[in-house]
Amino acid sequence: MLRDNPDAVDVRIYGTNVQRDAPALAACDVGEPEPRYVGDADYAAFALDFCRRHAIDVLIPPRRLAALAGRTGEFADIGTRVMCSPPAAVDVLTSKGHTYEAARAAGVPVPPWRVVSDADQFLAAVEELAADAAGERICVKPAGEFSAFGFRILDDRPLRLKDLLAAPLPLASVAAVAGAMRRAADEGESVPEFLVMPYLEGPEISVDCLSAPGGAMIAGIARSKQGRYRHLLDDPALVAIARRLVGHFRLAYLSNVQLRHRAGRPVLLEANPRPSAGIFQTAFSGLNLPWAAVRLLLAGDPGTLPVPRLGGRIAVTESVLEVAPGRPATHPEPVLLPEPALRSEPVLRPERALRSEPVLLPEPALLPEPAAVLPEQAVRPGPVHLTSATATATTAAAG
Repeated sequence: MLRDNPDAVDVRIYGTNVQRDAPALAACDVGEPEPRYVGDADYAAFALDFCRRHAIDVLIPPRRLAALAGRTGEFADIGTRVMCSPPAAVDVLTSKGHTYEAARAAGVPVPPWRVVSDADQFLAAVEELAADAAGERICVKPAGEFSAFGFRILDDRPLRLKDLLAAPLPLASVAAVAGAMRRAADEGESVPEFLVMPYLEGPEISVDCLSAPGGAMIAGIARSKQGRYRHLLDDPALVAIARRLVGHFRLAYLSNVQLRHRAGRPVLLEANPRPSAGIFQTAFSGLNLPWAAVRLLLAGDPGTLPVPRLGGRIAVTESVLEVAPGRPATHPEPVLLPEPALRSEPVLRPERALRSEPVLLPEPALLPEPAAVLPEQAVRPGPVHLTSATATATTAAAG
């Protein structure tokens, strides 16, 4: 989406990953490894050095936001703009428990939840929520920023034959989870906070958001997930929930709000102050949200956005990419491209008239909310280098 941008600007994408041969790096022009187990200060030092060495213009981090959100001034000093929300928002939204507390205070519907950090708290939370859940199943997941890792549906029923013949689910018994927490505590291992809540059935709804600094929402595309299919939803009520969250937390540029239904009512699942891994799916609405965010960051103007085409259905499929022919599986070697020479073309050429036609699909439906009016700002000259990664910065090559 960044390379096929509506302004026809030549974009060079840099990527880093903790795995030197990560497939996502094959989509980048330049790829490098990054440190895996380091603290925030060391990670920020790595990112600053990377951006300095490669003259990066835009850094879009999908993770380690806490290490970078408070250092935007240091990056600006070396000529790099960081696409990131305020540190206060990052701090709250990287904890699901704090997110629910703040969202409820903002008037956003949330499911009941409990935050636990030991076996006794966990057992008490399960008992309390099960009594109020009216037959709903209960689930548990890490309360921090762990994506879907650690998520389990609690199920104490004996295994049935039909369970063996169906697709596997992330199930765990209450006793097994409590036992794991007890063993970790007995062995002196730190037990992180977990969230216990009703398991929300039905399709997950993801709202990809574009907003100006300060939280003024410019565009939001809602899509439901059901197996391999995604529906681009024309439902202003869902976008309105996302708009309230984005405004409350003053989120900037790209963010993502996830919802599910409980008793027929949409409730918050989680909110992320970063672009979602599935943002590429919004291209089929005719909007190029990543490029609009880059323009917004560098020039204070997202450009002329077409009215999104909603109501369609798309399918997410797999593809095969050869990254290193003949490489031994036991000792992988990195596939890293050489450092390029710096270019002299500007990021956004002032002399070029910006195109206003849709990126992919014509004749879109009506936009559910008006676009924000942003002040004009001089376009920053200089080469366009965008970092892209699965752990440091992601643009079009999220993996």
